[in-house]
Amino acid sequence: MIDLHYSATPNGQKIAIMLEEIGASYRVIPYDIFDGDQLTAEFGRINPNHKLPAIVDQDPAEGGGPVTVFESGAILQYLAEKSGRFLPALGAARAATLSWLTWQVAGLGPMGGQASHFLRYAPAGQDYATARYTKELNRLLTVLERRLEKSAYIAGDDYSIADMAIWPGRASAFVMGMGLDDWPAMHAWFERIRERPAVERAMARDDLKAPAKYVGRHQTLDEKEWSNMFGDANHAAVRGD
Repeated sequence: MIDLHYSATPNGQKIAIMLEEIGASYRVIPYDIFDGDQLTAEFGRINPNHKLPAIVDQDPAEGGGPVTVFESGAILQYLAEKSGRFLPALGAARAATLSWLTWQVAGLGPMGGQASHFLRYAPAGQDYATARYTKELNRLLTVLERRLEKSAYIAGDDYSIADMAIWPGRASAFVMGMGLDDWPAMHAWFERIRERPAVERAMARDDLKAPAKYVGRHQTLDEKEWSNMFGDANHAAVRGD
């Protein structure tokens, strides 16, 4: 049994997809990040960064006590190595998979997150920041498009954890108004993955679905929600206040 500490963001969804793909037995423990569920001291013992997702593997392959993993890229790699699936063991295929996985967690994901913040949450008048991050997101999506013009999947001929890492974030780009017309190879890849049975299961589960307040194009947060997401409460949790 794996405990999935979860919020229905792209980072959470990529882990849910992986758990469905490998047929893992897992329990969803939901968090409302606007309400600050992730800021408790209890969750801080699972992830000191107070961000979601995280997993607790109650039955690790090597035995012993439960294993905690946080950061979505690390979780995907851990689950791939435990299951022996979706990450080649050696050589060029493994290097490509880990390269594209790292590209997502270090580049595409953070830049997409910043673009989303300034487009969806930030007060008006942030023109420079909005332009900076949306332009960089478009640059990275162009990198992805060029790759998928040459390859059926991100790391090569086979579906991998690199695809799982990127796919939910591409869906969130649609929420930000970035359509499909300029990205035909990406569109075909997106649809190919969307039709996978495991992805369909993950997207259909009621306990994995995103509430409306997570997916609206523009969001207005009250003072408490802003503090939990971006402000004093968010910082106080890390300090242990």
